Amino acid sequence: MERSTSGGGDGRGARPTAHELARYEALFAARTRGMKSSAMREMMALTERPDVISLAGGLPDTSTFAPELYARLMADVAAESTARALQYGPTEGMAATVGCIVEVMAAEGTIVDPAEVIVTTGGQQVIDLVCKTLIDPGDVIVTEAPTYPGAIPTFSAYQADVEQIDIDAEGMPIDALESTLDRLQAQGRRPKFIYTIPNFQNPGGVTMSLARRRRLIEVARERELLVLEDNPYGLLRYEGEPLPTLYSLDAAAVGRGGASDLVIYLGTFSKILSPGLRLGWAVAPRPVLEKLNLGKQGSDLCSSPVTQMFVAAYFAERGTEAPLPGPAWVEYVERLKNLYRRRRDVMLESLEEHFGGRASWTRPEGGLFIWATLDDDVDTTDLLARSEGVAFVPGRAAYMDGRRGSSSMRLNFAGVPDDHIREGIRRVGRIMGGDTGLLGTLTGSPPAPTSPAASKREPNDDDLTPLADIVALPRRDAQDPARPARRRRDR
Repeated sequence: MERSTSGGGDGRGARPTAHELARYEALFAARTRGMKSSAMREMMALTERPDVISLAGGLPDTSTFAPELYARLMADVAAESTARALQYGPTEGMAATVGCIVEVMAAEGTIVDPAEVIVTTGGQQVIDLVCKTLIDPGDVIVTEAPTYPGAIPTFSAYQADVEQIDIDAEGMPIDALESTLDRLQAQGRRPKFIYTIPNFQNPGGVTMSLARRRRLIEVARERELLVLEDNPYGLLRYEGEPLPTLYSLDAAAVGRGGASDLVIYLGTFSKILSPGLRLGWAVAPRPVLEKLNLGKQGSDLCSSPVTQMFVAAYFAERGTEAPLPGPAWVEYVERLKNLYRRRRDVMLESLEEHFGGRASWTRPEGGLFIWATLDDDVDTTDLLARSEGVAFVPGRAAYMDGRRGSSSMRLNFAGVPDDHIREGIRRVGRIMGGDTGLLGTLTGSPPAPTSPAASKREPNDDDLTPLADIVALPRRDAQDPARPARRRRDR
């Protein structure tokens, strides 16, 4: 059969023609009508081009991992455990890998029972398995707005009815959550779970306050609701005090040293080690865990034993920092934090310089993302099409209906060097138009003058001098919850 090759010369990127779709339409399951493409996956071909600066994907900087160490660890796995590494493994994961997960969670102050852990093929698989386990067509999921763009295709594929609650500077407002739950209850509709990213939210960059975390757990317990806590970035904190996980707060509410019975915890090695490993995990109440295990058996039988054994070998490594080296993985995360902290500050400075008076943005205390909101007359989907070799995630991708968020964008600062951050923001700012300092718009006072030498200064990888602070994100107004409150222009 002749195929269209408009998507690329070799046909691999081709989209099916209308004739082809019609031929197979009657065979497709009803759920495929609601399936959506992931915004990040759609951009991967674009970001493969060497001339494109990608501020789009949730990419850590994998160039920071020493090639020599990778080669040695893989050689050790091959020399000592080739047969086991190349064999099927248990669906719930290898014991050594589960031990690494317990260690990572302990570093965040969360104690878990290894028997309640399942190793998954990336954190994305946890979202899929939870939906496979809990969601029938039309079931309700409550989540934040904006939310993780990668979760939206999964929710759509399982035909969930998703209620989104606008976040502000402290994450999901729990009073708004309760109002939504009351409305759903009056309609006879009970959510299957609440999905939240409490630390350095993707894409919003905000962190749920301790008071809201505690109240969320209280609400979940009062109403017997499950919570899916997505926490890929919890160890990537650059400032401020760490906050307890929702899992640990619920476990404390259970009491007597018990585990959480309402929170399903999602973690991943993607952001603290490497996304190419495709290893994540879930910690869940045992009845839920059993169903997740059955769902995973039907998906992929087990996650890769090769990469699980690599992780176990790496976690056995000792660091090099004197006088008392700790685990190598802990030292590596500290190096990542120093690097990403500076890159965050470089992006904040660049936004101030190049986005004129036409934008506001979040100032994350950690994680990988900044959420920028432009003036209402700027559509970021259109801006992406005109962005002169710069990729970012348009805000629409973070909303279920695809209509909201049109003037917002998600920007990743972790995966590219400082000079690419500056050039990427400069290019987008040039297309937007306007190049005046934004600090006065937010604070009501003009930006502090800088010397010509300072304005031309380019940070480098050895320069850890803090850059000028951007005003902290205030509470958002009621007109646009995804936009920080601004000073009125007529005052």
